Order: sequence, then structure tokens, then C-alpha cells
Amino acid sequence: MSTTEPVARLLAIMARLRDPVNGCEWDVAQNFSSIAPYTIEEAYEVADAIARSDLADLRDELGDLLLQVVFHARMAEEAGAFDFADVAASIADKMERRHPHIFAGQQADGTQTIKANWERLKAEERAEKSQTGALDGVALAYPALMRAEKLQKRAARVGFDWPDTVGAADKLHEEIAEFASADTEEERVEEGGDLLFAAVNFLRKNGVSAEEALRVANLKFERRFAGMETLAASEDREFSALDLQAQDELWNRVKAGEKGRAT
Repeated sequence: MSTTEPVARLLAIMARLRDPVNGCEWDVAQNFSSIAPYTIEEAYEVADAIARSDLADLRDELGDLLLQVVFHARMAEEAGAFDFADVAASIADKMERRHPHIFAGQQADGTQTIKANWERLKAEERAEKSQTGALDGVALAYPALMRAEKLQKRAARVGFDWPDTVGAADKLHEEIAEFASADTEEERVEEGGDLLFAAVNFLRKNGVSAEEALRVANLKFERRFAGMETLAASEDREFSALDLQAQDELWNRVKAGEKGRAT
């Protein structure tokens, strides 16, 4: 089967679903805004399949994500804006433009030069969209931790950055103190945001992605919490009925068990 056949079939299915007379009532009623949350959800499910090393599920999740692209493209085609072919052509043009050392015969002088050229070309593209500010174009829909890191990296490109990790660490301690002294709910929200932003910056300066670090911490917490529940059940104890001291004792046993397996 050629690559174009299943794509053409998918496009035809979406066109049928969106048909105002014979289509699906739910699909016809959707618009860009109503579909956007599903698009984000499907991207996360792709990432989840990758994290679980489940290639069969990854195939299915990539299909779900592709459907989102097809859905948006179909609605745009109905509005006379663009269609799926335009979307594919746009990204193909961009990839060729951003890889002149591959497609335009330009000489590449190492990884750093390639990265510098990539950033320069992205900056030129932003300028064409009148995005002239250093922080322009960082999508609002990014997860907050990821967006904070991207904003910080953009600012760092124009020199607004700590020269080392010491300044970032000092700023983190400063924000902790300011959060502790906050009096009102509004102040706690603002200072809490500043604290998280400083924590992201501290991790970034130490070469750690805050989004990835928190994802790992979440998985570890889930694993250890499930371990506590299992331990309690094996000893005929109801976990929710235990006091904090007893639950903490279970936590420490699970944690010690993990360290024992690691050695």
C-alpha cells in the first residue's frame, strides 16, 4: 500500500464526518477551539506511549494525533483558509529551509554551527510574522513549567541570564522567603508563581528540564504510594485508617526497598 492511499482515505472519512447533511452531528458541531483540548490530550498520550516503550500503542496514539491535524485542516478548508496539503507543504518547506546543509548544499561546520543556523532561521521566521520581541511566539498553551523554561531560554539568548548557578540558587532562596512572608491569598498565588519560576530557572541552569524532572517525580510518587498500599494490605491494615506516622513508616520501608533493589 502506498503512503498516499491511507492518507487519502482518512481525509475522505473526515470530509464525510463533517458533511453538514450526511455527516456526524458531533463532528459537524465542532470548531477549532472545541477541538484544541483534544489535540493537546492526544499529544500527551503519544508521549505516554513513548514513556511506556509501547510501540503498538504509539502507532495508535500517533493515528489519533494525526486525526487531530486532519480535523483542523478540514475545518480550515471549509473556511477557505487552507487544506491538509497546504499543512504538509508548509512543514516540508520549513524543514528544507531550516536544514540548508542537507537540502541546499551549504557546508555545515559542526553541531554548534548547525544549531546557530537553526536559531537564526527561526528568528527570521518570527520576524516575518512581526514577532520581533525575544519572547514573542512562545505558545500560551504550553504546560506552565515548560513555558517558563522556554521563556527563560529565550531571555538567555539576549544575555538576560545568571552567569552561573549561584545567582539562580540565591534567587530561589529569596523567592522562598518572599512566599513565606506573603499575607493574602493573592500574594501567595503571585509569590508561589515566582517561586516556581525561580525553581525552573535553577534547574535549567543545572541542565535539568523542570517538566521532565517533575514527570519523573510524579511517577516515583505514584509507584511508592502504590507500594505503601500494597504493604498495608499484606499486613491486613486499611491504609486510609492509618495515622500519618504509620503511613510515613510504610513510605520509608518502600523507599528502602527500592534502594535495596538498586544496589
